[in-house]
Amino acid sequence: MKTKLIDHLFRHHSGKMVSVLTRIFGLTHLEIIEDAVQDTFIKASISWRKQQPEHPEAWLTQAAKNRVLDILRKISAEKKHIPSLKCGIEAITIKDLFLDSEIEDAQLRMIFTACHPKLHAKDRIAFALKTVSGFNTKEIASALLTKEDTIKKRLSRARKAIQNNKLQFKIPQGKALPERLESVMEVLYLIFNEGFHSNQKKQLVRKELCGEAMRLSQLLLKKEDTRTSENYALFALFCFHSARLDSKINTDNKILDLKTQDRSLWHFPLVELGNTMMTKAVKSNSFSCYHYEAAIAAEHIRASSFESTNWDKILHWYQCLNNLQPMPTHILTMAVVCIQNNDLETAKKYLNDLNPESFTQRAYLYYGTLADYYTAANQLKKAIINIDLALETVTNSQEKEYLQKKKEALLKATS
Repeated sequence: MKTKLIDHLFRHHSGKMVSVLTRIFGLTHLEIIEDAVQDTFIKASISWRKQQPEHPEAWLTQAAKNRVLDILRKISAEKKHIPSLKCGIEAITIKDLFLDSEIEDAQLRMIFTACHPKLHAKDRIAFALKTVSGFNTKEIASALLTKEDTIKKRLSRARKAIQNNKLQFKIPQGKALPERLESVMEVLYLIFNEGFHSNQKKQLVRKELCGEAMRLSQLLLKKEDTRTSENYALFALFCFHSARLDSKINTDNKILDLKTQDRSLWHFPLVELGNTMMTKAVKSNSFSCYHYEAAIAAEHIRASSFESTNWDKILHWYQCLNNLQPMPTHILTMAVVCIQNNDLETAKKYLNDLNPESFTQRAYLYYGTLADYYTAANQLKKAIINIDLALETVTNSQEKEYLQKKKEALLKATS
């Protein structure tokens, strides 16, 4: 139980600690800072075996402050002066920097630093996931659908780019802000997506990641300069998806698709919050990909049953989304919608435009959709062939079990 608590706290607080300590000591000491935070949690895992502190978060904060002194000594050994931090004209004390408002400010600075244009786009995402949300390299590889070695190289390149370009730990101003904000929202979207549909073998839904993405999105909405229609739409999307989290897995820890989910389990206060956010998001005349994705999610939420889903409207929103941001996953989903709408001819056209290599670690989604198409077309042997291909490429054990049940149903139908 203590290990689970430490893992939970590491997920929620390591990014905060790294951000605050970076604000104190600067980006040049980032690796030392990351080591210090890691040490704090290692110390917790040992100290808490005998007795768990009454206030774990406060314990970690105090431990982090103590590590500040260790870092000071380390830096002082290399330099004859201690770096000073200033906010405006007056210096901020270390104690003040652990106030909630200052922690939030430090995390925003870290997010925007991670998304600096001097960093390669792919490196930015990996670096933000590592420093802001405490992802390890395996989790980042899963979220970005790539190999761990590739992620290690990206993190290394990001740190070198920060050092070589002497980047400042601050939120950009003026014309630089909108472009950087776009990159920030992409990172938050990826964090949420890994929680909502995880690639981990044994865990399909990771609520803490969804919560983290929502928390960081709310940080952006708190500041006037970063409060945009796109971020309102993104937060609305998070609300609509999060409302369904409790219905995605049944009591036996089995995956449930939209057709079989118990809609009475949907959390409608989150739906209402999402609707409020969308009202604010559409005050602007320009719509982003987040607007369209939120509109799609809202349409699913609006349907009282799977059968009453307005597939024509969902297809329209997906077409708008794909026109704005062409992606293989959008075309695949458009094929899925057409299958649901019994428009198999159009579904096949969409599927013919795709190849499984485009989906890398999620190629099973392509094969699974192809199996659904052949099932709807009553070509069951071809459906079984594609279900087998999906089973070969899926990594999540719950997804695999879900596909295996589909295969069993097809075999029964052909016998």
